[in-house]
Amino acid sequence: MPHNLLSDTLIVLCWLLICWGSSAHALQFFTKVPEMVKLPPPRSEGHLSVESALALRRSVRSYSKQPLSLNELSQLLWAAQGINSQDIRRTAPSAGALYPLELYLVAGLTTDISPGVYRYASEQHSLNLFKESDLRRALSGAALNQECIAAAPACFVITGVYSRTAKKYGKRARRYVHLEAGHAAENILLQAVALKLGAVVVGAFDDQGVQRVLDLPTEHEPLLVIPVGFPPQRAEK
Repeated sequence: MPHNLLSDTLIVLCWLLICWGSSAHALQFFTKVPEMVKLPPPRSEGHLSVESALALRRSVRSYSKQPLSLNELSQLLWAAQGINSQDIRRTAPSAGALYPLELYLVAGLTTDISPGVYRYASEQHSLNLFKESDLRRALSGAALNQECIAAAPACFVITGVYSRTAKKYGKRARRYVHLEAGHAAENILLQAVALKLGAVVVGAFDDQGVQRVLDLPTEHEPLLVIPVGFPPQRAEK
């Protein structure tokens, strides 16, 4: 092969390798851009009264293999931290309307969305993909291997950013944030009853372990994990 032809061939090959590498890098970059899932509008009316939901509420730790739909996830997320007024107030009360809670969905057995960790955006009523892959079993490992977390189609993780409340309330901020987490959790539990779902509040877990599994920001401290799914008897009907 003539020297010039060989040189030109090598130059073309190098150029192709560089382009391929750049394209692969670009493809990898774009696949990591968070996926936004617009949720269906929540319903403000249902078939079950508040009194009936209170009477029927029980802690449910066993679930069928029936997946949760996007409509059901939408309703549960809205119940916990959704917007319910034009002045952007939320369904759960917050001291000073400072809203220190951040809500994450650990999805496993769900329709319409891929398994992964999603962060709920209240004002947009949407989910942002935060971390890919089904992490229910790993989350269970950080919570004393409680099987309800691994078995539930989805888990809701309530985290708190204490600094948002502390800037106004100082040392009492931790108390107010914990109260607010309880308000949001009860909303999820009652909404689950209204949707004929079962749920339970889990507080026994390793804080740093949960943060590590979900790759949470340092200031987003885990407060509660709530597995949700259809009770086993629902599958028999």
